Amino acid sequence: MLKKLLLSLILFTPPLVSLADQLKINDNAPKSYIVEKGDTLWDISSVFLQQPWLWPKLWRLNPEINNPHLIYPGDVLNLVLDEQGEPMLVVASTTKEAGTAQKQAFKWTPTIRTELKNDDSIKMLPLQVVAPYIVYDSLLSEEQIETAPHVIGSDEGYRMSTDGFKVYVNKDLDLAKTYAIYSQGEELIDPETEEPVGYYMHIVGTAQAITTGNMSQKTPATLKVNAVKREIHAGDVVLPVNEGQLLPANFSMQAGDVSLKGSIIKAVSDNREFGQFEVVMVNLGSEKQAKMGDVLSIKRASPQVLKTSNGPVYEIEASSFNKVLNSDPDYIMPEEDLGKMMIFRVYEKASLALILQTTKPARLQDIITSPQS
Repeated sequence: MLKKLLLSLILFTPPLVSLADQLKINDNAPKSYIVEKGDTLWDISSVFLQQPWLWPKLWRLNPEINNPHLIYPGDVLNLVLDEQGEPMLVVASTTKEAGTAQKQAFKWTPTIRTELKNDDSIKMLPLQVVAPYIVYDSLLSEEQIETAPHVIGSDEGYRMSTDGFKVYVNKDLDLAKTYAIYSQGEELIDPETEEPVGYYMHIVGTAQAITTGNMSQKTPATLKVNAVKREIHAGDVVLPVNEGQLLPANFSMQAGDVSLKGSIIKAVSDNREFGQFEVVMVNLGSEKQAKMGDVLSIKRASPQVLKTSNGPVYEIEASSFNKVLNSDPDYIMPEEDLGKMMIFRVYEKASLALILQTTKPARLQDIITSPQS
């Protein structure tokens, strides 16, 4: 069972935020809000902010503080301005019944709730909220595929598509340990660098090791398949089920670093267009400082326009002559915001992300940037 975590909050006098991080309050934002059961910090922040991914600035979050100030259902949150005129949320009062909450004077000093409560404190973005949409496919390099254990066959001697099969693996395995079985998909290429990102690996099933094998004596290990998504074939890759698959109980969602810029390189659905709650792969990984929980904007450059003797025309409709004549663009067309996504698994050269919302369908090679850019 997933371990539930409490969020630590503290109020403090902050420095001025940068222009890129300037909080923009919704026109219809209320002056106060009563916390409801099931709320997340992202939910509450979206009531007040045009950019809910900047919730740490609204809450003045400091995860290093050991004395937490927790918020619970029934608490009243007031939107106030600090000494620099910047908006922030403060806990106005605490009651067991939301309807009887009374306003209290705000104090700058941190406070600690002394009443012992059950684990009803507000989470960030709980895993259970996004779990139904997360896929457990993976990304492996050519070297990782070559050195990993592989399925060499089965006890039935043909392709396996139901539970209960036994499959044999060409390396020694740990007895009783659960393994994931992957089929190798296409090689993904970074459209910007034209360098390989890795091979997309589709999870096809899970299995438990019932014999360890002894490859020094040429004896393969045996797995008993306990769940199948699609046919298992000889050559499929075998990895421990938790390798690269562990996710936090709560995602601390933050705006991705301003240096992050990339593009969507694959949709897990393989559709040409995709929307909310679909999973995509982007060409931003740990080597570019992408982090789990990063919220990124999805953008698309508006169609390029060329200046011609007959007036402006779209590049796609222009003649070859006009394209040559306008090799240096006359206009730098703007990039329009289409939606937001959150990274939930990070590899070296790429990441898997969940689309949180879109105003129109996203596509392959759509631009990914920090919301602060």
